[in-house]
Amino acid sequence: MSKGIVLSVLASSLFGVMYYFTSLLWPLSGAEIFGWRMLLTLFMCFSGDWRLVPAIFARLRQQPKFCGVLVVSSALVGVQLWLFLWAPLNGHSLDVSLGYFLLPLTMLLTGRLVYGEQLSHLQKIAAALATLGVANEVYRVGGFSWTTLVVAIGYPLYFVLRKRAGTDNLGGLWVDMLLLMPVAWWFVQSGEQGFDVASHRPALYALIPVLGGISALALISYILASRMLAFSLFGLLSYVEPVLLVLVALLLGESITAGQWMTYLPIWLAVVVLIFEGFKHLVRQRRSM
Repeated sequence: MSKGIVLSVLASSLFGVMYYFTSLLWPLSGAEIFGWRMLLTLFMCFSGDWRLVPAIFARLRQQPKFCGVLVVSSALVGVQLWLFLWAPLNGHSLDVSLGYFLLPLTMLLTGRLVYGEQLSHLQKIAAALATLGVANEVYRVGGFSWTTLVVAIGYPLYFVLRKRAGTDNLGGLWVDMLLLMPVAWWFVQSGEQGFDVASHRPALYALIPVLGGISALALISYILASRMLAFSLFGLLSYVEPVLLVLVALLLGESITAGQWMTYLPIWLAVVVLIFEGFKHLVRQRRSM
């Protein structure tokens, strides 16, 4: 278990590093960085779950309409991966980090509405706290930033679609990534720098491969941790990432205004309540073993 915990924290830390790393890749735009990242993460084809990919393509031959499901799934995750790299370059780091703080709560709501899961007493308290934060943001600016909503709503839609389509495995994720390759290629070649980007700034010869290495290592660590840890503990450790994203946003010069504290504090308190409940669940599990 300890190895899985280390790998999970390592993955979250690397995602945080990658969030900051994008600021070093000038003069690349967020779209170009997304393109290079996708092209450099084809390492996934060597995954042990490669055997699942032929089954997906066999199903596609039998059910041509299944192509539409795969395209939508790929588009949903593609938008998230692009936004993760675009946000820190365009002043939306805090908005995106808020989306990741809200994500566990929107997942709770999705479980309740889609799968009929019941909320525990502590989950209801967390939902109430999150609602307070939502209400403050709506009052302050008339609504959430679109980047916050894309993260908080987009991921639950993606997870539900993959589960219902039977592609909620690494093979399905590889197909999602494969379908993104033409888009990634287009982003790179149509950018101001093109494939000859490093000729304008030689440091990119080293920085771009490092981006691919960070992305690959983060994803490998994430996948290995998910296999080693109980789902409840793995979910708890996922809260490390949004905390790091806020720190990166502050390092990049963004700040939390006085009016935003009543948005962030209730949501952070809701996260603390969920973490507390998770630890209680783990303690009960250990006692019953």
